Amino acid sequence: MSFIARGAKNAFRNPVRTGSIVIILGLSVGLAITMLLSRQAVDNRINSVKSSIGNTINVSPAGAQGFEGGGEPLTSAQVTKITQTAHVTSVVSQLQARLATTDTSLVSSIDAGTLGRRNRGGDGTGPGGNFTPPVTATGTTDATSSQGTVIKLTSGSTIDAASNDNVALIGAALATKNNLTVGSTFTAYGTPVTVKGIYDTGTRFGGNTVLFPLATLQRLSGQPSDVTSATVKVDSITNVAATTAAIKTSLGDAADVTSAQDTSQQALQPLENIRGITLFSLIGALAAGGVITFLTMIMIVRERRREIGVLKAIGASNYKIVTQFVSEALVLTLLGSVVGVAVGALISNSVVNVLVSANTATASSGGFGGGMRGGGGGFGRALLGGGQNIINNIHTAIGYDILVYGLLGAVIIAVLGSAIPAFLIAKVRPAEVMRGE
Repeated sequence: MSFIARGAKNAFRNPVRTGSIVIILGLSVGLAITMLLSRQAVDNRINSVKSSIGNTINVSPAGAQGFEGGGEPLTSAQVTKITQTAHVTSVVSQLQARLATTDTSLVSSIDAGTLGRRNRGGDGTGPGGNFTPPVTATGTTDATSSQGTVIKLTSGSTIDAASNDNVALIGAALATKNNLTVGSTFTAYGTPVTVKGIYDTGTRFGGNTVLFPLATLQRLSGQPSDVTSATVKVDSITNVAATTAAIKTSLGDAADVTSAQDTSQQALQPLENIRGITLFSLIGALAAGGVITFLTMIMIVRERRREIGVLKAIGASNYKIVTQFVSEALVLTLLGSVVGVAVGALISNSVVNVLVSANTATASSGGFGGGMRGGGGGFGRALLGGGQNIINNIHTAIGYDILVYGLLGAVIIAVLGSAIPAFLIAKVRPAEVMRGE
């Protein structure tokens, strides 16, 4: 029988001890795999965040803040400059307008209330007067959002935001108030407009809005080439600062340029914390597995001093003796790895959720989206609560790479944990072993 086969068979000489060692090693390997899976999932989320959240720059006319403030609108030529800036992947241009009762046949779905009447003049539109909030109109090159809020179509179809057609999407509350359905028409600036779809943003204010193609609202409102905000997406968060500076240089004093880099960095901090925890836990789990194997093999080798002496007496080399014990340790470690993979698959998502819960407070207290309301683009609202969403819904998945890493780790642990004690005991002389016995 070869020394490798003998070592594999010896792994089962004491079933109770074998079972105990396999379970203990399985827990250690399971923790290591869990931390490896968690770190992999967190790394994937960090990469996703860096390429999608926090890589946004908001450009608005200098001095503008929604429908407050002042300044001159941006122009299509300035938007073209932004588009041509290095690292810019897309630019969403918007034009905000208010449709008063003289501008449209639509009746606002919002009651003024105390807040709406506050600070109105004493000409019959003040407190107790007949003030009616206007309908908010947005011309955009991206029909998937309105003022920074993602819209959900409840009926009809979306519009071609690049067209110049007299079509629009209308908020659900506004459609209900005016008895409009898909295919109905209303007037805006004296022109009939067809309702292509009805959407919901989840808020009462969002339901009182109309979404036009940018060129359409520019034409209808008599504001050709005017833009009140531009949302710029950069290829990576690492390029946001340089791109922001380049846009500021290009537009000069004509625009206010802000980014969400600080906000996104704050949102990434909990993920970085989790990644650090998983790294130290992974190192600790691997070290624990190595120590367990080392101590186990020391015990086994010391128990078999007589056997080693006999093997050496009949001509076995140190290499063959070490090979036998390494094979035994490898069998035990591989069995523990099988248990560890099962443990990791069962508990990895739960462990990630615990780590996420422990770091949720950090993300929630960051104050995301505060104060950036330039140009009516809703830029701050787009990131409101973003930290909570970023670290939620992280899931682990075992792939072939994890199995390969687990197998490689098991081999390393087995070799290092058994070779040293086996080599040391194999150096003793057979006569000394027999005399000691």
